[in-house]
Order: sequence, then structure tokens, then C-alpha cells
Amino acid sequence: MSDYILVLDEGTTSTRAMLFASDGVLVASAQAPLTQHYPQSGWVEHDPREIWDKTLACAREMLPKAGGAAMIACIGITNQRETVVAWDRQTGEPLTNAIVWQDRRTEPFCMALREAGHEAGVQQRTGLLLDPYFSGTKMRWMLDNVPEVKAAADKGTLAFGTVESWLTWKLTGGAAHITDASNASRTLLMGLEDAQFDEGLCDLIGVPLAALPGVVDMAGPLAMSDPALLGRAIPITGLAGDQQAATIGQACLAPGQTKATFGTGAFVLTCNGETIPRSTHRLLGTVLTQIEGARTYAIEGSVFVAGSLVQWLRDSLGIFEVAAETEALARSIPDAGGVVIVPALSGLGAPHWQAEARGVIAGLSFASGKAQLARAALEAMAHQTHDLCAAFTADGAPWHSLRIDGGMAANDWMAQDLADMLGVTVERPGFVETTALGAAMLAAAGAGLYPDLASAAQAMRGRLATFEPAMEDGVRDARLAAWRKALVAA
Repeated sequence: MSDYILVLDEGTTSTRAMLFASDGVLVASAQAPLTQHYPQSGWVEHDPREIWDKTLACAREMLPKAGGAAMIACIGITNQRETVVAWDRQTGEPLTNAIVWQDRRTEPFCMALREAGHEAGVQQRTGLLLDPYFSGTKMRWMLDNVPEVKAAADKGTLAFGTVESWLTWKLTGGAAHITDASNASRTLLMGLEDAQFDEGLCDLIGVPLAALPGVVDMAGPLAMSDPALLGRAIPITGLAGDQQAATIGQACLAPGQTKATFGTGAFVLTCNGETIPRSTHRLLGTVLTQIEGARTYAIEGSVFVAGSLVQWLRDSLGIFEVAAETEALARSIPDAGGVVIVPALSGLGAPHWQAEARGVIAGLSFASGKAQLARAALEAMAHQTHDLCAAFTADGAPWHSLRIDGGMAANDWMAQDLADMLGVTVERPGFVETTALGAAMLAAAGAGLYPDLASAAQAMRGRLATFEPAMEDGVRDARLAAWRKALVAA
């Protein structure tokens, strides 16, 4: 029986193909790094051809692990959200590099829209703020600054899409130009109550509606792969932005349930059920699920720099050789020795939203060394998350526990520090790559392997580890005071 699920997990620093059994057990995986391009300060790009070529190569590695394409029931795709690809419908080739979600080049345009008084109306419609983070202004920049993109728009052959849209186009041989509702809700171009992209929002941002994909469900018979690519036509039955996928993978499907993913950035989502979130503390409203046209929503806080801080300390400063060393370094000292890191290497996200902010290392002395820097980097994760927790609470969505995942969540010291600083129980699944697992759950439900998404989540979620708060109030207060002082300098 063909009950394997092939998940394509396209992240910021790598792309992966992962083969799951229908009970959620990971059978095999293949991973390839993605080249990061930094043409200018604050600019981040990827090569769409590299994304596709490496994703396809990883997917093909899974075929013999499954016993052949006939054993794969369905495909699920999850992706770095807000990253924009522009390609030509006739040739299927990209017209320029993809602009990555971390990129800040559209801040002047966002500022102009804010100064013109558009932010309140946009937030009311989309749940988002006017920030370079989101996809729509990246599309506008391409139209204004890349002649090939403008020429394709004039000719009527331009296709815009986020990464799951690009991969679906390529997987189907150009037969499907679609995007799922979770990714569409991150563009500034679709209202949270809209079924499709909105012409008025497109006009405001300056993006031609005709270049955009159709908005579809996140689970169901969405498209079929080109049989020439993987040996047979395989149904694509699950699509989701990475943070929605992780929320599903953590089974946060009931109102109030909260997850935090610590990957390149840190992203916290609280399920809001069928009620559209209306934040008054600069948090975001977003689509969590859309199945058979019915939506649930989440309230979200996004931190731009988490694991990428550790990567920077490793690659640029040579503080340690592998990221896993940070736990032993943090444990080797009783505290960070007064060192505080504000990781605003690409601005500050929620709840601050300061695109112009830059990173700060405060409190250095001759006693500061590798251990202090490593510990301060991990402590910054809890400090940023604490700021988010306060904003969620002020918006009427307090956290009673926190489910964590992502690559950094494997660090026991950091997990305990989160529990200590937040004062809540932290839960971590045995399988921390819940983004891929959530995509597998969606695809399994969409392919009919389970009757619905809740059943898939219940059956496929694994065991949990828990961390209980144990920090004295005075220690927590002192750390938060030092954090706030350093934040002013960012």
C-alpha cells in the first residue's frame, strides 16, 4: 500500500526532502544547503534555480528509500514564507534572484505608505503591518528595479509566487500556478476575510493581480506532479508556510494553544480559532488553516534573528565550530558576566518593528570570552520571547504553556531558560522538526489517509519532554532590566 508521505521542506539556509510513514515516523531524509547572497547591507537573496534543482535532487533521493514512486501516496510542501520568486510563464525560468523574507530593502517604500496613513487600514484588512518582511513590497521592488520583471509584466507573462508556489509550478511542469491560504495571508495583498488576492490591496502596493497565483486550500487534491520528474504523477495534497506547518505539527489546533519555532528566526503562533485576530500591540493576524474553504486563524509574533545569531557567531566570529557547542559553553559559567546581546542583525521584529535597528553586544569586559558570548546569545532567545509573551498577554492571549520546536529547541539549556524567563511550562516534542511533520499531517489529511487534520495531528504527534520554571524572581528581573537597557541602544 502506498502510504508514504514525501515532504519538501524548503527553508532559509537549506532545502530538504523527508519521507514519513503514515504514523508520523521519519523514514529517511536528504538535505542540501542553499547559498545566501548579500548584495548590499540589509539585502538577502536566493537563486530560484538552485532552490528547484536541489529540492528535486533531494526528492529523488527519497524514491528508493520508499521502494519506488508507487509507494508514495502524496506530497506535502512547506516553505520559508514571504520570500518572493518572479518567473516567466512561457519559459518557466526565473527572471531575477528571489528576495528573501529577511531582506529590508523595501523599508523606504513601506515608510512612504505609513506616512501616507495606510497602515491602519492595511492592518485591519490583512492582519499585517507595513514592513519589508512581507511579500508584496518585494514584488513591487522587482517591478520597479528589474527590467526583465517589468517587461514580463507588460507582456503578460509574469508570474509571482512565494516558494511553495514556485516549487508547485516546477513540480507540475507549469500546470499549476497556485498558493495556499497561509502563504497568501503573508503578502499584504489578501484580506483575512478574502478568498483570493484583493485588487484594491494590489493597487495600493502596485502589484498586477494577473501575475499572482490562485489561492487554494492547504489540504486536499491541490495538484499533480509531472510524471517525468519522480517516475509517476503523485498528488500534491498539502501546502503551508513553515510557521503554520509547525503550529499544525505541534497540534496547536484549539484556541489558546501556542507554539514557538526557533529556527533562523523565532516565530510564535497562538491559535485563535475561527475568530479573526485584531491586535492592538503590533502582533500579526494570519491564516492558520484553510480546508474546504473554511479558515482558522492565529495571532503571531515574529523575531527576525534566532538561530542565525548562532550561525553568525560561528561563521563570522569563529566563537565555536558547531552550534551544538553553545549548550556546553552556557553551562560552563554561572551567568553571562553582564554580557547582553540584542540580535537585531536585520532589524527588530515583533513587538518592536524597528527595521533600522542593528545588533548590539553590551556589557563586554576583559573577563568576557567565548562562553559569555555563547550564553548571552542563548539568553537573547528568552529575552525576545519574553517581549512577545508580554504583547500576547496585553492582546488578551496569555500563554499558559509553550510548545517549542525547530533546530535550536534541541538545546536543553535554552529550553530550560525559556521556562525560567517566561514562568510557564515548556513542552518539546521528541521530533523537533515539526514544520516538516505539520506538512506531512496536512498532506496525509488531504490524501485521505486520515479523516481530517485533527485526526492526523493526534495520530502523528510523538512523545514530549517538559521543562518547568525554577528561576528566582530577582534573577529574572535583573536580566530583563539589562535587556531593556541594551535594547535602547539597538
